[in-house]
Amino acid sequence: MIAREVKRKKMVEKYLDRRNKLRSVSLDNKLSLEDRMAARRELFELPKNSAPTRVRNRCTITGRPRGYMRFFGLSRIAFRELALNGHLPGIRKGSL
Repeated sequence: MIAREVKRKKMVEKYLDRRNKLRSVSLDNKLSLEDRMAARRELFELPKNSAPTRVRNRCTITGRPRGYMRFFGLSRIAFRELALNGHLPGIRKGSL
């Protein structure tokens, strides 16, 4: 699953500029309907995994998709282990 997510992230980066240009053309009301529909058709022909919404945030250590902390890039479980072992500077238990 981790390798699949890495592959998706690379594909999103590869097609990001092209996808944004086609999206802006397809939403521009100043252009003709034919031009907008052609842009929309090209957008549909791009790979599905090139869409940014397909990327799932995962823990960098375990690959766990749930309980993800975006600031650290870790799941709650990996974050807790690293914090208790003192590997995250400035982080300590709230009850101490």
